[in-house]
Amino acid sequence: MATTAQENLPPPLDSKAELPPLFDGTPRLYISYSCPFAQRAWITRNYKGLQDKIKLVPLNLQDRPAWYKEKVYPVNKIPALEHNGKVIGESLDLIKYVDSNFEGPSLLPDDPEKRKFADELFSHIDTFTNDVYTSFKGDPAKQAGPAFDYLEEALDKFDDGPFFLGQFSQVDIAYIPFVERFQIFLSEEFKYDITAGRPKLAAWIEELNKLDAYKSTKANPKELVEFYRSRFVAKQ
Repeated sequence: MATTAQENLPPPLDSKAELPPLFDGTPRLYISYSCPFAQRAWITRNYKGLQDKIKLVPLNLQDRPAWYKEKVYPVNKIPALEHNGKVIGESLDLIKYVDSNFEGPSLLPDDPEKRKFADELFSHIDTFTNDVYTSFKGDPAKQAGPAFDYLEEALDKFDDGPFFLGQFSQVDIAYIPFVERFQIFLSEEFKYDITAGRPKLAAWIEELNKLDAYKSTKANPKELVEFYRSRFVAKQ
């Protein structure tokens, strides 16, 4: 992994911000600092050492510029990457696109068995997140437990490293933004420790927290808890 000095993050752009230059040859990654989907693309950029190649353009999602939908990405979602005269969206696609189309360490092993398992884990991620979100309205210890048990078992598949495919990969990037948020909120709101009785999951989180590419993208815990409470708890 390429290492760089701490990046000075630009402030989010709101509805009053001017449209940045478009399609001038500079790749731009449109994100929100608080969005788990955008965090996936952001981690990928960082891990591959592309801080000087892909410019971050953070948006204020509560007051986003009209030009983003009109001129950049009509879908009006984040993340989105402007590259080679086009704009690509969808966070899982962007992990793979950035990994394949830019320099830096590969985030997918050549081993066919590991690639097959990666596909399985990608296919499961919506089920995982939906199960945990649903648990917020019931008994997380009972309802979310099997979702985290699945991760614990998956992390036991390969023994050549602490990550899903042994070494750090696209799969870890896909899951960690959500696991990060779930761990914080379940602990704070429900006193539920997702790592209790799951040593592989605990080690995975610990190893990820050693990676600067990830650490620099982590959400503000206080803001996260307040947002999740307003979205999932206050409406009950």
